[in-house]
Amino acid sequence: MSKLKILTIHILILLGGLLPVATAYGAPAADLWPRWQKHDQDSLIVVDYIDWDLILHRYINTNHPSGINRFAYSKVSEKDHMALKGQLQKMQAVEVSSLNRSEQKAFWINLYNGLTIDIILDHYPVKSIRTINLSPGIFSKGPWGAKLLKIEGQELSLNDIEHRILRPIWGDNRVHYALNCASLGCPNLQPKAYTPQNLEQMLEKAARDYINHPRGVTFARNKLMVSSIYFWFQADFGDSEKGVIEHFKKYLSPENLKKLKTQEKNITHRYDWNLNE
Repeated sequence: MSKLKILTIHILILLGGLLPVATAYGAPAADLWPRWQKHDQDSLIVVDYIDWDLILHRYINTNHPSGINRFAYSKVSEKDHMALKGQLQKMQAVEVSSLNRSEQKAFWINLYNGLTIDIILDHYPVKSIRTINLSPGIFSKGPWGAKLLKIEGQELSLNDIEHRILRPIWGDNRVHYALNCASLGCPNLQPKAYTPQNLEQMLEKAARDYINHPRGVTFARNKLMVSSIYFWFQADFGDSEKGVIEHFKKYLSPENLKKLKTQEKNITHRYDWNLNE
């Protein structure tokens, strides 16, 4: 074996050690960060999302003909963008480990979505979030791996929130319907902040809306075309195509459920990364 081949192998091994654990489809696997398990179930602390709520209310169009909630990035005033940054700063000052579990779950979802919108606004105009290459690593794309937050003295990334906190701690596959990556293929960004009081209702609605929309599940030409989310994160949906199908059955409308029974054996996937504006 030539010295060049040996050197190439060594470099690939080194890079492999630096890359995060991934699923079979390339998405990060759930990898618990134990320090964020701490909570106070008796806590009555309530996190304030007033500025985030106002921004969502002002700039989300919930009546777009496509059935996808659209965010008016081009219309966001400098004042409101600064208000969003202020909201993110206030959230980073929260002692998350002193919150109860429900408050924590809502907190992490709102923080993820708020930071995502802030990143887009900082780099707007862009056609896709994937072109905002802030993540470290030669093969990385997008902003998800960049440490852009600091909470309780710990630096965090969007990937940390999703794959090391929300997914492994709660084990609730519905978080995939709550987190929005600013893309048309994503589940809808909701027009109001998540709170412990509305969390369950909003998660159920988000799941039902997405699965009954063509970008979630489509029936055409004897094929079942689904969002790539169900392949990237198949481990969260029964770890099999059968598990994904069973998940669909919980939320599909009666009409779509009938279609599913004739097409569930021929399944493929797709995803639209264009900006949700």
